Amino acid sequence: MRWINIWKSAVLLLLAACSPITFANRMISRTGYHVVNDVAYGKDPRQKLDFYVPDHPTGPVLLFFYGGGWQGGTKSLYPAFGQAFATKGILVAIADYRIYPQVRYPEFIKDSAQAFAYVHAHAAQYGANPKQLIVAGHSAGAYDAMMLAADPRYLKDASADLSQICGVIGIAGPYDFLPLTDPSYIAVFEGNDRRESQPINYIDGKRPPMLLAYGTSDTVVDPGNSVRMAAKLRSFGSTVRLKAYPNTGHVGIILSLIPGLRWMTPLRADMLDFIASTTTDCES
Repeated sequence: MRWINIWKSAVLLLLAACSPITFANRMISRTGYHVVNDVAYGKDPRQKLDFYVPDHPTGPVLLFFYGGGWQGGTKSLYPAFGQAFATKGILVAIADYRIYPQVRYPEFIKDSAQAFAYVHAHAAQYGANPKQLIVAGHSAGAYDAMMLAADPRYLKDASADLSQICGVIGIAGPYDFLPLTDPSYIAVFEGNDRRESQPINYIDGKRPPMLLAYGTSDTVVDPGNSVRMAAKLRSFGSTVRLKAYPNTGHVGIILSLIPGLRWMTPLRADMLDFIASTTTDCES
């Protein structure tokens, strides 16, 4: 195991010395899919998404929200995510959403709901099955994805419905993280102890099947967030796969989806297995 840790450290040092988007773009294949950029799901410039459309779609749809502490990020940084799943026949949508300081909680969740409603309404025109729609996210994006399933009011306000979520994939997500101590996050949520902002507090019944993945060495988001959320979901009869990746940090877990780095964790294989089995159970 020691040599694996050394290799992971070397990779992260390499990435720190170059642009992540440049690194990812050099490693991904451009065959088997095409990209439709900047599709508007709302009126704001940040309310846009990119579709990664497989040449031979198999049905499932994967809507992904990236992380960035609700203060940064852009969909243009995630071509490797799109490639990882579009080459397996899955229609991938990667959404931008409004962030702080333009907006505060809960506006980014409302954007996520709008993006979901748009993808559900338009997936069929790209050859996918909207009834097989999986919503996913990393870090702050996992929070956004989880809130759609935890508090169905956001989907309802966007003219969508909880029943339209086939499954949820949360990668290193914060679901139960009060009280806040970082001033920037206190600003985002306009307070340090707002219980209504916590996804775990809305689990009051069965929710769609979920895959919750985390790295045991994550020092950005406490892995206990995933463990506690899994326990709460299971207490109401929800199906949850909880995956812990040893010696993996907050950034390393998402980097492990990039070709050439997939040896770092089995995240991609676990996601593909979850998508295949979960969408089979959704209405065809």
